[in-house]
Amino acid sequence: MKIFTVIGARPQFIKAAVVSRAFRELRPDVREILVHTGQHYDANMSDVFFDELEIPRPNHNLGIGGGTHGQNTGRMLEKLEELMLLERPDWVLVYGDTDSTLAGALAASKLHIRVAHVEAGLRSFNRRMPEEINRILTDHVSTLLFAPTDLAVSNLRNEGVSDEKISLVGDVMCDAAAFYKTRGRKPIWFDTLRLGIDEFVLCTMHRAENTDEPDRMRRIFQGLEKSGLPIILPLHPRTRAKLKQANLKLPSNVYGVDPVGYLEMIWLEAHCKLVATDSGGVQKEAYFNKKYCVTLREETEWVELVDAGLNELVGFDPQKIAEALQSERQFLSGTYLYGNGRSAEQIITRLLTIAGGEDATNRSVQD
Repeated sequence: MKIFTVIGARPQFIKAAVVSRAFRELRPDVREILVHTGQHYDANMSDVFFDELEIPRPNHNLGIGGGTHGQNTGRMLEKLEELMLLERPDWVLVYGDTDSTLAGALAASKLHIRVAHVEAGLRSFNRRMPEEINRILTDHVSTLLFAPTDLAVSNLRNEGVSDEKISLVGDVMCDAAAFYKTRGRKPIWFDTLRLGIDEFVLCTMHRAENTDEPDRMRRIFQGLEKSGLPIILPLHPRTRAKLKQANLKLPSNVYGVDPVGYLEMIWLEAHCKLVATDSGGVQKEAYFNKKYCVTLREETEWVELVDAGLNELVGFDPQKIAEALQSERQFLSGTYLYGNGRSAEQIITRLLTIAGGEDATNRSVQD
């Protein structure tokens, strides 16, 4: 059987690393064709992840990135269709909610190739977010939907998706956290900042609804400044460019650094006081590292974290941001929200069950 995996952005590299490793260990007879669209083309946002996560180098690298959503998606569609016709896969596997996700799903569905969507059913209910459109459309053209949570399953059912298409498997990010937790790496620049362990806030910001709005971005930085806490901000290329475009300078208590690799990010998350972010993936990484999270958005697709009192939505209100960062909220240990760390195994079992018979698949995976 041949699996055609489409990836293009940091969160997808992490998720694909988990599932690709499981394929190699559990079913080496399955051939995986790895396609990198190039959506994250910066070496610090792409190459370093393949090295650190021990992902095989892509079979194909499309080199598509840097354009608008429409430009990127259209160019990816064209190139992915060509490759799918060449490779003739049994399944196309897509992750998350990026332009790469949507392009892979659309190209496959139009060629009548089965699509499996990992991290299906998430909804922020904010259709101004490009990611929300991407994940809704991807879910509705997919053959198999691998949902990370009960709420994701409910969202799909509420949209009329049949139960036969839905599999509750947990979150592959939980698998990744379990595998890589002891491999964190302190950034070489950390000691030069002279910050203590558990004394700094780790912040990330890259979403278009924040970075494309100069006033919103300005208000977020006002809140970070008002908190008075030392803040480490790995600067996503989008954020760096938008800061320059808006003629904004970082507050004196915000240390802007280059993007970090996954292993460095794990170390920073494990050793920070708390996390502030507009990233969906980093919200979960904070949870896996037992750190309270302040989310720089007005909604989140990871509602479970808010309901459990582990995440606070503050939007872009400077006062709310400052107060949330200054509060001494502690992480409250609770039940497992995102599975048992064996999501990749369940994904493989389900894929191969449909492809080749349930009994044979279960024996091969369990053995």
